[in-house]
Amino acid sequence: MSYRILHVFRAPLGGLFRHVLDVARAQAEAGHHVGIFCDSTTGGERADQILGDLQPRLKLGVTRVPMARNPNPRDLAALAALARLYRDVEANVLHGHGSKGGAYARLVASRTLGAATVRAYTPHGGSFNYKPGSLLHGVYMQAEAILARRTDVFLFESAYVAGRFKEFVGHTDRVVRVVLNGIGESEFEPLARAPDPFDVVYVGELREAKGIETLIEAVAILRRRGTRLTLLVVGSGPSDAALKQMARDQGIWDSVAFAPPQPIRAALGRGRVMVIPSRAESLPYVILEAAAASQPLVATHVGGIPEIFGPYAGELIAPGDPLVLAEAIIAKLSESEDVRVGKAKALSDFVRCRFSLEGMVDGVLAGYGAAFEARGIRAETPVSQVALKVP
Repeated sequence: MSYRILHVFRAPLGGLFRHVLDVARAQAEAGHHVGIFCDSTTGGERADQILGDLQPRLKLGVTRVPMARNPNPRDLAALAALARLYRDVEANVLHGHGSKGGAYARLVASRTLGAATVRAYTPHGGSFNYKPGSLLHGVYMQAEAILARRTDVFLFESAYVAGRFKEFVGHTDRVVRVVLNGIGESEFEPLARAPDPFDVVYVGELREAKGIETLIEAVAILRRRGTRLTLLVVGSGPSDAALKQMARDQGIWDSVAFAPPQPIRAALGRGRVMVIPSRAESLPYVILEAAAASQPLVATHVGGIPEIFGPYAGELIAPGDPLVLAEAIIAKLSESEDVRVGKAKALSDFVRCRFSLEGMVDGVLAGYGAAFEARGIRAETPVSQVALKVP
């Protein structure tokens, strides 16, 4: 059995991008016809290179059009482009990722293919990360409830997001699976350590939800107490300029370095301790990758992060408090090398048992199969034939 799968999402960066790349690559290697539809205005040269390298493996190609992060008139043009692509490649699986990709994949229509297509949705946090009770949260939850009627299978990447859906959207009669993000065996190999590492490293997007301003405040607090830590911030995003100005205003510019996005293992090797001060998360790859590599971690107790830490979740801290974060960083740096390495290795072993790439890919494909079965659609389309059509 093979599927014709079109993955739909917005930004080619961050954990969502990593997830789609891993799933799409594995699906293509398994003989499925796979394509990607995403934004053309984000991701920069690194996304261009990654997608360019992957494109020869994707029989349905890579299509990029301008997309806005929030609802925007240009959504109409992007939806029209997706509708044309959907018809041209005759996809029988539309898999939307994130709020924008999920909306596109479930709104796009085709008279000839619609009845033969299953629509999958993986939120990756997205609209479920808005603060309950806020206006935006209410609006997005109403939108999620409406779009749920056009969803065949929900593939939640964490129990946390599945719980948020149940609490704020409600029960659904559609297929529901929790398919945890997974990583490969190569990511458990020892890191190459820099000879003169920074005390602290942050890797990720530079935006408000990631709580990086809390990290800068924590480093400044320690500086005022007489402890000068060096900090490496790796990433890009809308808060870039504001964070740099904050480092200047806080008087720590001489001990903070900002670097563009780069392979995470290279960045991890440049820091003694990695700090993730997020205010909202689903199941972040950056923590999975760091934990697998036995990188000492300080992280917040938000979203699906406790699922990654499992029996070690007691070490997680509350978000948004620079004093608590400063103390946690000093406590981690003050541990003996044996203790710090031992804790990191124990977390790595837990992640290896629970978050596998193979399990993730198998779970996604099983979710598609369950959706076809629930719809009573036959999806046994050989790779050599044209996709399933409805007369």
